[in-house]
Amino acid sequence: MEGNNSLAADLSGTDLSNLFPLIDRENVHGLNLVTPEQAKAVIKPWSEREDTTVYADSGVDDQMIIHVPFAQNVRVKSIILKLGRGESTPRHLRVYANYPNIVDFSDAENTTPHLNISLLEGETAVVEYPLKVAAFSSVHSLSLYFRESVGGELSRVYYLGFKGDVRTLRKEGTNKLEVAAADAADAPLVDRLAQKTGGQQTTAR
Repeated sequence: MEGNNSLAADLSGTDLSNLFPLIDRENVHGLNLVTPEQAKAVIKPWSEREDTTVYADSGVDDQMIIHVPFAQNVRVKSIILKLGRGESTPRHLRVYANYPNIVDFSDAENTTPHLNISLLEGETAVVEYPLKVAAFSSVHSLSLYFRESVGGELSRVYYLGFKGDVRTLRKEGTNKLEVAAADAADAPLVDRLAQKTGGQQTTAR
């Protein structure tokens, strides 16, 4: 598809700053997953973005929370997703920045997200969802709340990735602002919940 080709070109271009190397992968976790380790499993190299053998499935219902911490503060410009097909496609995503204290779904329901995204249905390829930079200009964690699947019983995520750049060092470590173009495509998104900074909320429904 032409759209997929243009997206791939964008994601592999020199202007892409892949946040994959800056994700604190060991502390990625999810809520209501069939297998807890699935939260980390969907953080894949860009070369494996179309892989459908490894994925995260929601557990008792179609709700799923993935919490993604970063090793240092980053500016997140977009979220990149490959979602389940058919009835396993979640239709809505709530994004919380810098709110690591969400421990259950009632917390998520009672906390105002920084962004509500209506996810594309029927799309089988990787899709990039741009974010309003003002609300995500200094992020040390993101919490992603997937909900309301097409079938109403199960939500599935194959791939998670982020696009952005480094803002301020949060802990000592890599100082690289950019990833070389050859590796820039290796930026998956991880599962976890983030922090509420109140204020700015964008609704994409």
